[in-house]
Amino acid sequence: MKQSKALNDRPSLSQLEAELVRENYRGKYRRTLRSTVSVLIVTAAVVVLLAFLIFPVFRIYGSSMAPTINEGEIVVSLKDSRFECGDIIVLSYNNKLLVKRVIAGPGEWVDIDKDGNVYVNGMLIDEPYLTEKAFGDCNISLPYQIADGRYFVMGDNRSTSQDSRNSVVGCIAEEQIVGRAICRLWPLSELGVFNRK
Repeated sequence: MKQSKALNDRPSLSQLEAELVRENYRGKYRRTLRSTVSVLIVTAAVVVLLAFLIFPVFRIYGSSMAPTINEGEIVVSLKDSRFECGDIIVLSYNNKLLVKRVIAGPGEWVDIDKDGNVYVNGMLIDEPYLTEKAFGDCNISLPYQIADGRYFVMGDNRSTSQDSRNSVVGCIAEEQIVGRAICRLWPLSELGVFNRK
């Protein structure tokens, strides 16, 4: 009697097959989950490395680049060693990050008239990104020649920007340049690439 009861408690072949299918599914699910988590971790690590090493991302504080870049906006920069007139750069100054526009490079002459017109090597530069020109806070002797390895930078909000026009900031050394701002990420309504001119 006990033996027949034990035989009745045994699972049927269909129950064993169903349990085997469930166990196989669990194994596949665990492997897929582990693989997905591994891919996400590697992807996150690559994104973080790119963000720090090649494409640093910055939030803008201050209004020195208004109206081109406004306070609170988020920009992506590219670590680069080539900068041209019109490039927007992120630079390190007194443990702060500043955003300015390259006006002239090493060896070039910069002059600014009282109306705020900027001349590089005697030629008036085209600045369509400006809404108003201003002489600003300038205490350097003009015309001014830029030393080797340095860049003359100015903010687009010329009346308020502290930049190379003042000897306190002066011309920026290449080592101070973190990268060239290439696009705006936030706000989404302003998403886009920055033009050099």
